[in-house]
Formats: sequence, C-alpha cells, structure tokens
Amino acid sequence: MDAVDRQLIDALRGDGRASYAELARLVGLSSSAVHERVAKLEAGGIVTGFRATVNPASIGLGVTALVGIEPGEYGSDETIAAALEAIPEVESCYGVAGDEAFVVQVRVASVDELHRCIGRLRAIEGVARTRTTVVLATRFEHRPTGTSPPADENRPDPSAAPG
Repeated sequence: MDAVDRQLIDALRGDGRASYAELARLVGLSSSAVHERVAKLEAGGIVTGFRATVNPASIGLGVTALVGIEPGEYGSDETIAAALEAIPEVESCYGVAGDEAFVVQVRVASVDELHRCIGRLRAIEGVARTRTTVVLATRFEHRPTGTSPPADENRPDPSAAPG
C-alpha cells in the first residue's frame, strides 16, 4: 500500500459514493487507474464494502447502550460470540482485554426493549454477568480517520511557516 492507496482510502471513508472521476482528480491519476486500485483494495480485503450511514433515531432506534459481557469460568468466547452475532439488536461486537471478554453496542427503540435485550444477553450460555452503559448523547461516531502514518516528530512540518 502506497501513499496514493492511503489517499483513496481516506477519500472513500469520507464519501463512499465518490466517483472514480472525483477520486482520480484527488490523487492525480486516470479514472481507470483509480478503478483498478480500488478493485485491488477490495480484492485484498482492505476495503470491505460500501454502506449507508443512517441516523438510528430516525428509524426508531432511539436507545443506544454499550454492554460489557463477562464470561463465566467455563464460558467459551467462540460460543458467546456466535450467540451475540445472532441477536439483531447487537450492532457491533468488540473482543476486549480485562474482566469483560466483549463489549457490544446495542440499538433498540425503547428502554423496555433494552431491558429485554439485556435479558437475552444474560441468558447466553457461558455469560456470567453484564455491565450496561446507556448512551445519553452521541458526539460523533463512524468518523473517518486518516490512514497516513503519524508524522515523525523529529521531521519538520512542511506546512509550518519558517521560523
């Protein structure tokens, strides 16, 4: 992966609907060269898809919670993960370090539905306990971040004015 691939990834993360012509102008290549590079990024598993980002509240999912899941003594991460994947309210699942093996993001319409969902999470074979944090406000999420490596602190910033 070179600097052009990183520019393409950054652009697609900001706007997955950008045309090949727009991307080509951005990186200074032909549309066909950009099409080929994006295809290689997809084939290599770097770009895994293009999705619509939807405001959850606008489709009736006004309650978001983060639920930590602690397995019991004989809880299998694979069994628990498979059960989590089968619960439609679980939008994201992260394997984490610490007492909890997983933190999941749950989206539901109401607090009553959250209560029922937590009950299903607790009923998964191998789950010892859960810890729920209800999200009161989302400041940002799905924010595209740059793919460029961090700047070398010993190298001067080329955009900085001479001293």
